[in-house]
Amino acid sequence: MKPRSIAVVGAAETTRLGKIPDMSVIGLHADAALNAMADCGLTAKDIDGVATAGESPTNIAHYLGITPTWADGTQVGGCSFMLHVRHAAAAINEGLCKTVLITHGESGRSRVGGGGGFGRAPASLMGQFEMPFGVTSPPTMFTIPVMRYLKARGYTETDLAMVAVIQREWAAMNPRASFRTPITVDDVLNSPMIAWPFRMLMCCLVTDGGGALILTSAERAKDFPTKPVYILGTGESVETPLVSQMEDFTSSKAFRVSGKKAFDEAGISHADVDHLMIYDAFAHLPLYGLEDLGFCKPGEAAGFIADRNTAPGGKLPLNTNGGGLSYMHSGMYGMYALQESVRQMRGIAPAQVPGAKVAVSHGVGGMFAASGTIIFSNEA
Repeated sequence: MKPRSIAVVGAAETTRLGKIPDMSVIGLHADAALNAMADCGLTAKDIDGVATAGESPTNIAHYLGITPTWADGTQVGGCSFMLHVRHAAAAINEGLCKTVLITHGESGRSRVGGGGGFGRAPASLMGQFEMPFGVTSPPTMFTIPVMRYLKARGYTETDLAMVAVIQREWAAMNPRASFRTPITVDDVLNSPMIAWPFRMLMCCLVTDGGGALILTSAERAKDFPTKPVYILGTGESVETPLVSQMEDFTSSKAFRVSGKKAFDEAGISHADVDHLMIYDAFAHLPLYGLEDLGFCKPGEAAGFIADRNTAPGGKLPLNTNGGGLSYMHSGMYGMYALQESVRQMRGIAPAQVPGAKVAVSHGVGGMFAASGTIIFSNEA
């Protein structure tokens, strides 16, 4: 993809976030989609491309009255929406469609209309080779690589706690964040144990909500009322559906491949990045992300965070909406990371980074199964 050839012109989340027991999954998709259309002055008849995960693009297109010439139902977990952005950019550049709507909606907490829950069929790979040994949910699955990672890096539970503490500082500035009360390292370490080393405040929220993005060519973006957010670089990769079969428990191959592809395509260096979003379903993921994306050398990420480089006022603002630990996490968090990147590039984020021109949004799918990376800029 040629950098800056595609732009985000519409972006919005559902009107409410958190607990929404009166809306189904498809209702959340629609709410976010209509909000994104209103954001940039479009209607359903203006959309000719649809991408989504969770619900099929067939359902979304039918529900909203869209007749697309391009559709993408890629589902690789929480980073699916990063991949949708990448695929949509390619489709627009190829002339397969002109205006793409990417939607997300999830009833992770209320579980209305098919939302929420976690499980695998007994005949699946996970059902056969991991679940019989007690690996049954994300906290028990991520412990497999994390225990090796902590030992190899010399990191401690305190290092994981610091991630949650600093992200709560960002959340405190965000009126839509689920949790805004300041917390300390002791608060995190004294919260209930879920699965070692994860305590409750190191684990993501369980909420309802959704979001939507609208993409078009950079040339057409000039005609929209919203400030265009240009796509500089994109990357994606997958590794394994079984967390126990990672090539290296101390590093995600999918992270490394996806991140390098995005940076190479964007033609930028790490020093050019003003704002960073790293999918944080659990407190270890920002540590892996900082190292695998190349912002820190192996073994340096914990100290980088502890020294407040990612905190308000730091040189690399990270997860400025509060992240999946404090903002919201409906199950597939990637859409919310993208939304915050767009807000930062538009200059309208609740905790706005002054003068930010380049933002990186990095996601994980499954338990290190997949990854997507999108690099944005507000400069044409």
